[in-house]
Amino acid sequence: MSSILTNNSAMVALATLNNVNMKLNETQNRVSTGLQITSGKDNAAYFAISETMAGDSGMFQSINDGLTSTKNSIATARLGAETVADLAEQFAERVAFSQGSGINLADVQSELDSIVTQIGNAISQSSFNGDNLVAGVATQTIVSGVTRAGGTFAATTLTFSSVDLGAIQTALGNIDLENLDTGSTNAAVPDTLTEALTMAEAQLGAAITAATSLGVSEKTVERQQTFLSSLTDTIDSGVSAMVDADMEAEAARLQALQVQQQLSTQSLSMANQAPQNIMSLFR
Repeated sequence: MSSILTNNSAMVALATLNNVNMKLNETQNRVSTGLQITSGKDNAAYFAISETMAGDSGMFQSINDGLTSTKNSIATARLGAETVADLAEQFAERVAFSQGSGINLADVQSELDSIVTQIGNAISQSSFNGDNLVAGVATQTIVSGVTRAGGTFAATTLTFSSVDLGAIQTALGNIDLENLDTGSTNAAVPDTLTEALTMAEAQLGAAITAATSLGVSEKTVERQQTFLSSLTDTIDSGVSAMVDADMEAEAARLQALQVQQQLSTQSLSMANQAPQNIMSLFR
């Protein structure tokens, strides 16, 4: 039955066209943004997860950047400790040389004083951006990442120890081959050349230990940075898999919907012409 009051065919065609237009708009948005999920209305669960993980990725990147500064401070301190170790080795060699007979101790002491001064210069220059890790033994704690284990957000940390190169300089400075403490009244001052050599060797060992400790700390920070870089890449890939649009599929869908839009438009036009056919019955 045909009706001039209700055009069922046009209603169906219009509904179809509206549905196609809605899907076409969604596909065009995905193609233009590259995202299949842009808000909670697209997929609430995926949107919440992706936003949280994207935030974590940003924090990991920022923490990684901060660790670069820490690593530079440690590297500078390590270089200072290695320099002090080299100078302490030279110091010990000169003290060992002084053990021979007929040695002018005043000349040797002049060399030793120069080395101690060099050690002081190395210590004062072993700071990075005002951060000095050679001025005293202390536990240093740095943020190394974040965790959401058990549904609870928390920061993870790394600890390492700074070193006291000043103590090495002071101990070596107490060695005066021209004025040995023959009365043994001060334990920090040697009373024989042999004891002076023992003290020099002890400070060389302390300098080597300090350099080694800082080297281990620097390597630990480097490993954490490598891990954070890989972790950030993995998180970014995971977020991408959840929210990014499949551009090949969207391109194919876009073309198909454009064809459907054209056909739906033609169908609606034809349906709207149907009432005109009734007029022919009255001619």
